[in-house]
Order: sequence, then C-alpha cells, then structure tokens
Amino acid sequence: MAKAKSVKEVMIDVFEYPHVPYWFTIGQAIEIIRKSLMTGEKCYHPMAVLVFDEKYNLMGTVTVRDILKGLEPKLKVSTFADAEISYVDEDVMTSYETSLFDSESKKNVEKPVSEIMIPAKTFVAPGDSVVKAAIMMVHNNVSMLPVLEDKKKLVGLVKMVEVFDEIANSIL
Repeated sequence: MAKAKSVKEVMIDVFEYPHVPYWFTIGQAIEIIRKSLMTGEKCYHPMAVLVFDEKYNLMGTVTVRDILKGLEPKLKVSTFADAEISYVDEDVMTSYETSLFDSESKKNVEKPVSEIMIPAKTFVAPGDSVVKAAIMMVHNNVSMLPVLEDKKKLVGLVKMVEVFDEIANSIL
C-alpha cells in the first residue's frame, strides 16, 4: 500500500490564490474574483478570496456565495439540509426577480469584505496527511483549509477537489 500524500504535496501556494486586505470593498473583491476566473490556469472552484490584515495574517475567506448574500440581505439562503423543497415557486421567483439585487445592492457593494467574510478557524500543517485534511473539511463543512507552517505562517491552501482527487486515486 502506498504512503498517503501530505497536504504539502497537493496544496496551492498562498500567493497563487486571490487575496485582499480586509478593508477592500465587496466590489473590489468581485473584480479580483472575475479577473482570477478569466486568467486563472487552475480551477479555483468554489471561488473565494482570502482576507488578510495589514500584517498579512489570514483573517478569513469570502466566497462568491458570501458576496451574493452580502449584496442582497433579503436573499435567504438555506442549506440543502434545511430546504423542504428543491424548487422555487414561479410566483415567489417572479417577486424575487423584481426586487432582488436592486439599488440597495449597489450601495452594499461599497461595504468592506470584513463585514461578510467567514473567519478562518480551522487549519492544517504541511506535513499533515490528505486524509486528515479531508476529515477536517467534512467535519467543519468547508471546501478549503489554510495550511500553516509551525502553527503560525500561512504557506498555502488545500482544497476539497485536490483532497478528493487524491483519495479517489488511492482507492480506485
């Protein structure tokens, strides 16, 4: 049986991933995400940006979903586990289409990303196994984990897609 790969072997270098300081606006984060999607050689889905403080310490992440929720406070997003139905009634959809993402959203685009970011609370080390990363991702319901060297220096990110690929390769 082959030795399990470490997080370091599948992680993305921190500087290869889109990032912003916490004072950037939601609009600036949108532009960075759009540029990354158009020019990126790697697939960064689910798309997110890292949020740093002035000393380049990781504060959290902002996903495309967080941005949409931050732009439109009336938009109620439930998880699949919370959803009682898997579709939206046409009358409800029509009322949403005429009222969501209007002038209020245009004001919200000026809010700082720090208001909508998800704080980074769970980390892995470069030497940790891909299996440990998978367990932590599933347990914490996240699709990527920051990789910290010596429990303090951010060196990269490990994403669910690489973890899944590595586990799939080892069992098939």
